[in-house]
Amino acid sequence: MAPLEDLERDYPIIDSNFRMFCASHGIFTDTDFLLHDLSALEAFARQDYAPDKLEQGIKQMISIIESGQRPWLNGVELLEDSQLNKCTLSTGCEGIDILLQGGLREGHVTELVGPSCSGKTQICLKSASHVARNSLGKVVYFDTGNSFSPKRVAQFLSLLSDPSATQTNKAVERDMSSIVCHSVFDIFTLLDMLRQLMNNLRSQISFQVRMLIIDSLSSLIAPVLGGGGAHGHALMATAGFLLKEIAHESNLCVVVTNHMVAGEAGMLKPALGESWKSIPHVRLLLSGKYSATGTRITILKHPYLASGKSADFVVL
Repeated sequence: MAPLEDLERDYPIIDSNFRMFCASHGIFTDTDFLLHDLSALEAFARQDYAPDKLEQGIKQMISIIESGQRPWLNGVELLEDSQLNKCTLSTGCEGIDILLQGGLREGHVTELVGPSCSGKTQICLKSASHVARNSLGKVVYFDTGNSFSPKRVAQFLSLLSDPSATQTNKAVERDMSSIVCHSVFDIFTLLDMLRQLMNNLRSQISFQVRMLIIDSLSSLIAPVLGGGGAHGHALMATAGFLLKEIAHESNLCVVVTNHMVAGEAGMLKPALGESWKSIPHVRLLLSGKYSATGTRITILKHPYLASGKSADFVVL
């Protein structure tokens, strides 16, 4: 979170006049700027006595935010990072865990891509249940479409319990309390909540969090990408940066889902497009086609495993 005044040395357009204009709209940092409705801000700028300069400043701020990224690491630093004790968290789906050699990796952002009803949400719910039961940690679940089903989670947890145990209901209630679900319906709220989560993790308020799930990330970002404007891409880049920062700093397993839309010749493609695909560490494609052996899942991208490998899985 950088104050706007710290940017003037490198970007003279971010001068005192531009900062006064931003301050009049409650904008004092780059984060404040990103969380503001830029369409409204541009409309106010056009009413100013120096609209051209203010619009240049707005474009400069978008460029600064979009280009923000982690400093380059040398080969030794990258090797050390890869050798850290980063565990894999089981999804509870045997086929997926075998394909990924243990499950979802902590410190990574894993994206589930697939058409509607392909099983993305079920994998999220199953993974959350498995982590809550077996990993002695919390799961933060951001639900963007009212798809979180506590009954389904309770069902998964009941299946993980010993049928002969007399304390099954208490165990289910205990484990469900480890899954914290928040409803999020716009990208601005998501960014704000990610900032809060990062601050909590840094201050160890939520140090027991093991997994963060956003189902679905694309439903929040896709609407602001329309029209080809830079603002939507800046929002997407910032969301991706925050997710990778949270995963890396706190060694969390981050899982996001991305729906599919019609592309050229009616072919389905991921909704977030080409600019997004380089952000997740891992991309997994769910076919949406069911067979006697389950649903097919394919590795599109993975830092350690070969792309193209597939497996069938069943969410019980």
